[in-house]
Amino acid sequence: MSEIRKNVTVITGTGGIGLAVARSLALNTHLVLADYSPTQLDAAAQVLRDEGHTVTTHATDVSDWKSVQSLAETAAQVDGPIATIVHTAGLSPVQAPPARIYEVDLLGTAHVIDAFLPVVGAGATLTVIASMVGHYVVGKLSPEFEEHLATAPVSSLLSHPHLDSSGFDRSDPAKAQTMAAGAYCTSKRGNILRVQAAARAWGLKGARINSVSPGIINTPMSRMEAERGAGGHIQKLVDESPMRRKGTASDIAGMVAFLASPAASFLTGSDYLVDGGSVAVHRWGSA
Repeated sequence: MSEIRKNVTVITGTGGIGLAVARSLALNTHLVLADYSPTQLDAAAQVLRDEGHTVTTHATDVSDWKSVQSLAETAAQVDGPIATIVHTAGLSPVQAPPARIYEVDLLGTAHVIDAFLPVVGAGATLTVIASMVGHYVVGKLSPEFEEHLATAPVSSLLSHPHLDSSGFDRSDPAKAQTMAAGAYCTSKRGNILRVQAAARAWGLKGARINSVSPGIINTPMSRMEAERGAGGHIQKLVDESPMRRKGTASDIAGMVAFLASPAASFLTGSDYLVDGGSVAVHRWGSA
């Protein structure tokens, strides 16, 4: 008797959200996990294997086109057809300077969108993890710049003057943090726009593409941000939000699982906020 082939689920990033998503989608699928850190990647894979799941790992630098292309080719060959890709890999403002944030968060997302398009078929889905901060800059970027973020080829995506971070100076902590935060906001806005712009191409393959914008989520990354000086700002956002709590990685995984399901078969090219109402308060006030 021939072995039953499993659909393939690809997850980039094995942090708090990535691992929660993997667990939510792991049943009867072959998981392909990707991460920049081999140590973190192997640890996440072992956790999932110990729970009985089938896992293949692929060390991946999403800022490198050939690395992402290799991931896509590997995923297309390990088992059955690719059913779902979830792109969670990214850096926060406290983890890297602006240039690296643009490379990973902005260009890396474009690489994933482009590299997987040739290897997906009808019914496949890609969900990009963006951020609620991408909504904070709505109306603040010029139409020309937004068009560039959405449609520029990956080879020239980082060449726009607005993405120049040559003035970054670690010796001025306040300016450095402002520039890193700006790079993060711009990158996440770019993620949302890039997904919108890619919807038609993915639709021609019978596939769907969406983004999810988390708010303040209780993950190792957000705890690192709090420990490095953003704790007061984070708590203020939580206190002013309608739900008055931090979200969990499971909150995000639940939305991702829905978007990957047949129940979401008419949803594509859109962004879904999972932020406890923070963006609503940001726009309309807390009164």
